[in-house]
Amino acid sequence: MSRIGKIARRSFLVGAAALVGGVAFGVYAVRRDPGNPLHDDLKTGEAAFNPWVLIDQDKITLIAPHGDKGQGIYSAQAALIAEELDLEWGDFEVSFGKPAKAYWNTAMAEEAVPFMSTDESFGAETMRSVMGGVMKVMGMQGTGGSSAIPDSFVKLREAGAMARETLKLAASNRSGVPVAKLKTEKGAVILPNGDRIAFTDLAAEAAGLEPVTGTALRDPSQWRLVGKPMQRLDIVGKSTGTQTYGIDITVPDMVYATVKMNPRQGAGLNGFDASEALALPGVKQVVEITGGVAVIATNTWYAIQGAEAIEFDWAEALYPAEQDQHWEALSAAFSPEKLDKEWRNDGDVEAADGDAIELEYRSPYVAHAPLEPLNAVVKVTDAGIEIWTGHQLQRMLQQQLAPITGHEPEQVTLHNQFMGGSFGHRLEFEHLKQATEIANQMRGTPVKMTYSREEDFAHDFPRHIAMGRARMVTKAGKVEGMDLSIASPSVVVSQMGRAGLNIPGPDVQIVAGAWNNPYALPNYRVRGYRAPELAPVSSWRAVGANAAGFFFDCALDEAIHAAGADPLAERLRLIDHDPSRKVLEAVGEMSNWGGALAPNQGRGIAFVESFGVPTAEVVQVTNTEEGIKIDKVWVACDVGTIVDPVNFEGLVQGGVIFGLAHAINSEITYSDGMAEQSNYYDAEGLRMRQVPEIMVRGLENGDKIRGIGEPPVPPAAPALANAIFAATGQRIRELPLYHHIDFV
Repeated sequence: MSRIGKIARRSFLVGAAALVGGVAFGVYAVRRDPGNPLHDDLKTGEAAFNPWVLIDQDKITLIAPHGDKGQGIYSAQAALIAEELDLEWGDFEVSFGKPAKAYWNTAMAEEAVPFMSTDESFGAETMRSVMGGVMKVMGMQGTGGSSAIPDSFVKLREAGAMARETLKLAASNRSGVPVAKLKTEKGAVILPNGDRIAFTDLAAEAAGLEPVTGTALRDPSQWRLVGKPMQRLDIVGKSTGTQTYGIDITVPDMVYATVKMNPRQGAGLNGFDASEALALPGVKQVVEITGGVAVIATNTWYAIQGAEAIEFDWAEALYPAEQDQHWEALSAAFSPEKLDKEWRNDGDVEAADGDAIELEYRSPYVAHAPLEPLNAVVKVTDAGIEIWTGHQLQRMLQQQLAPITGHEPEQVTLHNQFMGGSFGHRLEFEHLKQATEIANQMRGTPVKMTYSREEDFAHDFPRHIAMGRARMVTKAGKVEGMDLSIASPSVVVSQMGRAGLNIPGPDVQIVAGAWNNPYALPNYRVRGYRAPELAPVSSWRAVGANAAGFFFDCALDEAIHAAGADPLAERLRLIDHDPSRKVLEAVGEMSNWGGALAPNQGRGIAFVESFGVPTAEVVQVTNTEEGIKIDKVWVACDVGTIVDPVNFEGLVQGGVIFGLAHAINSEITYSDGMAEQSNYYDAEGLRMRQVPEIMVRGLENGDKIRGIGEPPVPPAAPALANAIFAATGQRIRELPLYHHIDFV
């Protein structure tokens, strides 16, 4: 084993031990399946064959434990179960269920090991298996990292097959017909004579049987739902305004609250004067909480008005107060003592012969800014905590909130809700801790806490700031070398630190989207440098691949042009992974790459792999007298198997729009330790007139099932920047782009 391999393995094992609190676990602990949480409240006549299927005499309920923040996983989980259970689409109810170890995420291990997704060696697969065991022992229930479909794809179909075969056994016991002669269809067991026994009619008998396991899953040629266009189960509610989100929840006798926290993230409160606030209509009470105050009122509007009327004496920021100081800290981090890890070192970049160019890129802090501001309804009693909110880490939520009130995690009851967007925002716990602090001071009274939009911006933990420096070498019309260094604070340390977890070892998110791109450059080095902690940061849709992917692909594009090569042809020459090559070939064919363009038009191409999904995008722009107009975008990506082509296309198109909008308009900057941006007018999305036509092609050549919620985002910024160069000759190496060029 190489020295680098030993270091990676050591870092991985140390990190795994830290994740499970340093407690050793063996084969028995990993193989032991957690109990079925549905059995905890099982009523007479109900059958729960596994943690995902519950049937009684009246209805069939499918459990979809992954949180839905607009990506459609609520429907996708139901479809995977219904496929094998032979249910008609919509002939069932769906529940998010309750937090439980049984819902551990089997796919999160993919991103938790220091290997490229294309590395399927014995060592890489073994370490993924080990980390999967860690996730199981921890009961790591979570939605993120585009892992929901990979996590669900096999086990939910197995859950449906288990329920189907157990129901057939119950029907066989009743009818005397051998199981082999029974079929299922449309929620019923079909006897040879054509008689139908509804699943609901068999629930009581099936409840007494040992669930049938080991049934082979159906061949894709037999699929009725998976891979076919389907209407999401939430589409009617969301189209008619009747869908219930966390912010819509009301419970009897509740009061309303909002918070005002130190706008210098993490700093304290020296003092406050709430006299004017308490004199306002509807304001009932002002209480102090960690880092700020809460205003309790008769409705949310009154609470927000009361919070604005309070005079505060805030403590100073714990990080550099001015934005320039943040960039200076990144620049200073490119030093040997700040080296986090050398992630890739192919060939010899120091000895690479040819023409060299040196480049610097910048990527700013960016807010999550989902449409639904942070909120929760919390009721604290001596018996426990009851909370209604939308969250992505349900069991960690229990563990984070219980100590505030002196309860055990099992005494925290979460009613998970649909989320009006997240992009990583609802992986955090601080707002829920605040809501719980408030409710704990008003035991027995439910408290509905809602952030104002301004508070949501001020107390977002944004996408990390990053700086990239590249030295590119070209020779004889080819790119011969790339030496890319990236400096940023650690997202993992910042985010997990707030949850009280210590995650040692290097942070792959500093270089994700750069080191893992499957290019075979003759001389290729990628190093990550860990800047000191600055403003607190968090995971943001596609995390590190946004900054590092922008740095990598734009630097590669500059080198290709310097060499006089074609941007697509040279990428295809360098790519070293067949599914990725096919993605590039597909986007080239879709966009008619190399075809004639009108005057002042330009096309840019970019390729970024994130979460195992190779994604290529071509952006076409026109340079008008008023500014850059985005005309069209073509996208090709490979997720192995597409569960729902309609939702797949929507997620890809939405990801492109999201990526373009943030590349053009969005940043968080700090002055006097406070975020200068406070609402959507400071971080505009694309206007309807600016949204281009977006053509999507999903490929299915990959060996593994992947998710698509995040991968379309990272290539959008470099593809747009490369297109602007093609149309104008102007290279832009800093986001957001509007600082350097106008858009129409």
